[in-house]
Amino acid sequence: MGRMVEVKSNQLTARRVATATKPGYYGDGGGLYLQVSKKYGSRNWVFRFMLNGRAREMGLGSPRTFTLAEARERARQCRQLVADGVDPIEVRKRRRDAARTASLEQMLFKDAVARFLEVHQGTWKNAKHRQQWANTLREYAKLLRDRPISAIDGAQITEALASIWTKKPETARRVKQRIERVCEWVKDGMPLPLQGASRHHPALPFDELPGFMVELRKRDSVSARALEFVILTAARTSEVIGAKWREIDVEAMVWTVPAERMKGGKEHEVPLSKRALEILEELPRERGGYVFPGAKAESSLSNMAMLELLRGMNGSGLTVHGFRSTFRDWAGDRTNFPREVIEHALAHKIKDKAEASYRRSAALEKRRKLMEAWGQYCSASAAGGKVVALHA
Repeated sequence: MGRMVEVKSNQLTARRVATATKPGYYGDGGGLYLQVSKKYGSRNWVFRFMLNGRAREMGLGSPRTFTLAEARERARQCRQLVADGVDPIEVRKRRRDAARTASLEQMLFKDAVARFLEVHQGTWKNAKHRQQWANTLREYAKLLRDRPISAIDGAQITEALASIWTKKPETARRVKQRIERVCEWVKDGMPLPLQGASRHHPALPFDELPGFMVELRKRDSVSARALEFVILTAARTSEVIGAKWREIDVEAMVWTVPAERMKGGKEHEVPLSKRALEILEELPRERGGYVFPGAKAESSLSNMAMLELLRGMNGSGLTVHGFRSTFRDWAGDRTNFPREVIEHALAHKIKDKAEASYRRSAALEKRRKLMEAWGQYCSASAAGGKVVALHA
């Protein structure tokens, strides 16, 4: 909370606020304090509270910006949240994130493309590859150039690419993926690319995946089965290592990941392919226990176990998370499943209202077909079959 001594006081007055100069906390009641900093002499309103046994402190602005009456109202709103078991600090963070995202999504597509190419210039295989990105987006996405990212949806992309969809299907597919990638990048907050991605991309090319899966199946360990399960479900590491048997419905062939373990904070249903179910059937089951247990009793597999296994299998710098990109590239390049189905399978947050409405509809069966097709693709070499393009 701070090391300054709290200055005991009755409820504050405007005069008291104006004349308080001694470093410390001046209490107004209900968790509201005027803080005078010892080091800088700055003055700020703070709200101090306890939640889930943890003491927290939240800044409410400066007295130069908010009067005593306004600070009391802000503190009252915070107390209401705390009374409902909600952390006001987290609420404010989410609001700021939403505001930032909304601001970014007003960026025009042409500006987003320019920024994307600039940020990712070190990740292309070569200058020619980068130029292909720039040329195809400039030539075939003309209708989107002056549109804000928030206004670009599936219908807009279809309109932009309609003229080449049958004449140049491969080009149209690639441009569609590039448009979607730029839009998702902006909506995700324009993150910086992973270090070293220019030489050793962390995602395995999907053409190499069936062969990789053959080698992975030869390994007999919990971490090997967990990694295979990660790949088959396109899930995140934390979701899989934290999975418990009570989340698995074998009869319905569904794994339900609770909201508290999801990045987006919403419960996510994962349809399980036949191979994913086979993995579960092979594992020892303890009621209420972890699906992929660690070395110690009642503990989950370490979050580094799969990465260490991966490093032992090859030295190419792959990451466990990169297999989600492998799945996304395969689904977008080799199948005709709708983009919203693929994004839902990855549990990506969808901000577009039309797509969000689609997500709330009965999309589980469509995702079940997608994940089964993915499972078959992953097992193609193991089954001695030919790897073929699978379609919805």
